Amino acid sequence: VLLEESGGGLVQAGASLRLPCAASGRTFSSFAMGWFRQGPGKEREFVASINWVRETNYADSVKGRFAISRDNVYNTVYLQMNSLKPEDTAVYFCAAGTYSDSSNALDYTYWGRGTQVTVSS
Repeated sequence: VLLEESGGGLVQAGASLRLPCAASGRTFSSFAMGWFRQGPGKEREFVASINWVRETNYADSVKGRFAISRDNVYNTVYLQMNSLKPEDTAVYFCAAGTYSDSSNALDYTYWGRGTQVTVSS
């Protein structure tokens, strides 16, 4: 599975962004998909996941602001980010794996290269 993120950019605090992640290769619908992020000088951290029956899981830091969704026709997973804060600044990665609802990066087999999101105050 090849994954490619897009949609990152520089925005002001309070703005919204939507990050698509396009997948190609093996059957997209059979994978759980996750979003992770890595801020400057920080470890990679879990953001959100969605499994094959569209059950979702979120990090506490983004609950109520971010929403993950998937389109199995277009083989794309999305991360809608609202009410962005400067602390959301990070490189955002999408990942594919076979474990449902996992927040552990080790449970994801395939990774994209990431897209930079910068939120100014």
